[in-house]
Amino acid sequence: MSGPSDIDPALASLLGFPKPEYTAVERERRWLCADVPREQVRQTLIVTDLYVRETRLRLRDMRPSDGGPPLLRLTRKADVDARTRLVTSIYLPESEFAMLDIALEGPRLTKTRHRLHAPAGVTLSVDEFHGALEGLILAEAEFQSDETLAAFSTPPFATREVTDDLDYTGGRLAYFGRPSTSTTHL
Repeated sequence: MSGPSDIDPALASLLGFPKPEYTAVERERRWLCADVPREQVRQTLIVTDLYVRETRLRLRDMRPSDGGPPLLRLTRKADVDARTRLVTSIYLPESEFAMLDIALEGPRLTKTRHRLHAPAGVTLSVDEFHGALEGLILAEAEFQSDETLAAFSTPPFATREVTDDLDYTGGRLAYFGRPSTSTTHL
């Protein structure tokens, strides 16, 4: 992620991000996968997301599988386009997170996130979804620049890019479940 200097300030303000100094730009691509490339995994986390009803807010509980300290945060996102969104987050201590977790309503997603070894300027992970989305495996790459995003090739373990299919975004998966065009192994 980087700062929003390349995003039109009027558009950012219209999306509810009037102060660029508190906003990051997330550049992302997504792919369906048949399996997790376990030989490339460098870290595994258990992620539970609460998508707050009728908002652009997400409450995230992300815990390393090795028992390390959790990352707990409240995030607000707004899409500029299918590959670019504005993001702001507040990191929370467990006590404040627990209060919000009880008070806020919305659908939840749970997944195991595997962070992979990746080239400089790229954060690459593969998510194995649980519950109603069991069997869905999505790879996600985040990029520090538009140039890195454009130059990145589809990972060899991916089966189909779904970046432009908004049904594969976290919020849509939480609210509507697995897209009807999806199968476990494409």
